[in-house]
Amino acid sequence: MRPQLLSDSELRDQLQRVPLWETDGTSISNTFTAKTFPTVIDWVVAIAAAAEAIDHHPDIDIRWTTLHISVTTHDRGGLTQLDIDLANAINNICK
Repeated sequence: MRPQLLSDSELRDQLQRVPLWETDGTSISNTFTAKTFPTVIDWVVAIAAAAEAIDHHPDIDIRWTTLHISVTTHDRGGLTQLDIDLANAINNICK
């Protein structure tokens, strides 16, 4: 069963777990910068593994040493706990 959308107050509380992520109300996004292009690719491979493990997949944009990630629960039309959990995992990968 897919998770329910977060209420506005739940979203505010959960965003405290991923404070550098920005929201437009229906998705959250963040940009990470690495020293090298291969590092960004390593991050993407690790993010792919984490996403597969929870069956929740981000939108990924790679620009040389910059990685932009956007996450939403497409089938719910907004943000769920899966988005926060994936953002937290991505933060741990892109340290």
